[in-house]
Amino acid sequence: MEHVTEGCWESLPVPLHPQVLGALRELGFPYMTPVQSATIPLFMRNKDVAAEAVTGSGKTLAFVIPILEILLRREEKLKKSQVGAIIITPTRELAIQIDEVLSHFTKHFPEFSQILWIGGRNPGEDVEKFKQQGGNIIVATPGRLEDMFRRKAEGLDLASCVRSLDVLVLDEADRLLDMGFEASINTILEFLPKQRRTGLFSATQTQEVENLVRAGLRNPVRVSVKEKGVAASSAQKTPSRLENYYMVCKADEKFNQLVHFLRNHKQEKHLVFFSTCACVEYYGKALEVLVKGVKIMCIHGKMKYKRNKIFMEFRKLQSGILVCTDVMARGIDIPEVNWVLQYDPPSNASAFVHRCGRTARIGHGGSALVFLLPMEESYINFLAINQKCPLQEMKPQRNTADLLPKLKSMALADRAVFEKGMKAFVSYVQAYAKHECNLIFRLKDLDFASLARGFALLRMPKMPELRGKQFPDFVPVDVNTDTIPFKDKIREKQRQKLLEQQRREKTENEGRRKFIKNKAWSKQKAKKEKKKKMNEKRKREEGSDIEDEDMEELLNDTRLLKKLKKGKITEEEFEKGLLTTGKRTIKTVDLGISDLEDDC
Repeated sequence: MEHVTEGCWESLPVPLHPQVLGALRELGFPYMTPVQSATIPLFMRNKDVAAEAVTGSGKTLAFVIPILEILLRREEKLKKSQVGAIIITPTRELAIQIDEVLSHFTKHFPEFSQILWIGGRNPGEDVEKFKQQGGNIIVATPGRLEDMFRRKAEGLDLASCVRSLDVLVLDEADRLLDMGFEASINTILEFLPKQRRTGLFSATQTQEVENLVRAGLRNPVRVSVKEKGVAASSAQKTPSRLENYYMVCKADEKFNQLVHFLRNHKQEKHLVFFSTCACVEYYGKALEVLVKGVKIMCIHGKMKYKRNKIFMEFRKLQSGILVCTDVMARGIDIPEVNWVLQYDPPSNASAFVHRCGRTARIGHGGSALVFLLPMEESYINFLAINQKCPLQEMKPQRNTADLLPKLKSMALADRAVFEKGMKAFVSYVQAYAKHECNLIFRLKDLDFASLARGFALLRMPKMPELRGKQFPDFVPVDVNTDTIPFKDKIREKQRQKLLEQQRREKTENEGRRKFIKNKAWSKQKAKKEKKKKMNEKRKREEGSDIEDEDMEELLNDTRLLKKLKKGKITEEEFEKGLLTTGKRTIKTVDLGISDLEDDC
């Protein structure tokens, strides 16, 4: 590791507590990083700070150390139930990580209690723990923290506890707003005292963060730390020790290339990013079977209770593969990640930088590789200009084993794999349609047949995006997919029971009038009435009260009028002709000749 230094800790203008320095030596950080040397003195001089620095530059210590120093310098010592500092972060994994770093320091200061509030845990237990142990420093995700302010009935008056607050930190501030936590953040800010120090830390500063700076910080000092040398001149947003690659290959070759790469790098630690939770579930299962001798784990945002355990376990591994979504893209510090592989490019360009930043952290080296389809190659130039992130080309490997037939046989043997594949394909297409960079990632240019082969689908799914399209290059498997059983005997038994019930209902309902069950009766009735009103309105606008069955007579009337205008018949003959049109006689005569001309 090459040190990224900006002087030793003792060189700070405001001296640190001896036990803080001791903890830093224990952690193996004898030197400050640039963001730490720029931010810590400002925070300790009671300034509000908005800090932007490349991912992996040591932002966590840049706010943990000032928090401890500010609380140690308080005139009145904090009581057990008084909150002195709150750290808010977007994901529970990042919250766990910050809590872990903080605990290395607070063990030297038994007078401070810390508490972690994140999703996936029992909120009642969190309330009891706070009441018993207190929480001078809270590390939390926005949703859980907002929820805790509402638990006054359970004996937790958090609004009173935070009156003593000295420091608020919003870590990965842009991501907090990205993920839709804006309402929660605003609610939380309403409970906090205005006389406080606030710090916003992020690898990228968006317009939303700028708005938050104006609303929540008083005369903030802006800190923007760039890489030295070439990176400084280009304002590069990724670490300079990161080697960034891209590989262009067809959709039906991408999976084979990924497996080939992972088989050749078994002794290393990898993060493999996919665009959706369903893709993580499907391809994670496939990699478990096809890449032997490696620990493979999956993590995504829809996992409720297993995420924390998986995250902590993967951090301890020397080598392995973590298949994940962008829930692992921000701020997460996993030791010694060698490769970040992006099977699918992220939905926005800034997420690309954050994904890459999971490797090459705090002076370490690392590599990243993104797989692109031929039509997406212009994304390389876009990243170089938009994100100041240059990439080198890595050629696809030749003579790779074709593993897609193996994946198909897995789907044929287990309905769970078949269904996961279909869901993954649908979710991928839907995510592709919502890509922010839609001038490059265009749904209409997507080769659906090649994509379906790449997902090893047995047949094309039914979805709006494919309606009316033909796929001669995709050959579905000659098997009735309804007959594919679940490998899990309990699930298969439940499926057969459900199928039998559906067959029985179908038999009972044969001959009955079909009734739409997917909408409430009241909604169906309202829809019919609305349709009826629309039809009546249209007829009024056309200036006619003529029923459909009278159309033939109207045509007859029109023909007579034309003959009258051309002088082929007299007015007497015209009126006589009208009288021969049966039930239309009275209506037409009442209109008069001038009105009938308007209708023509």
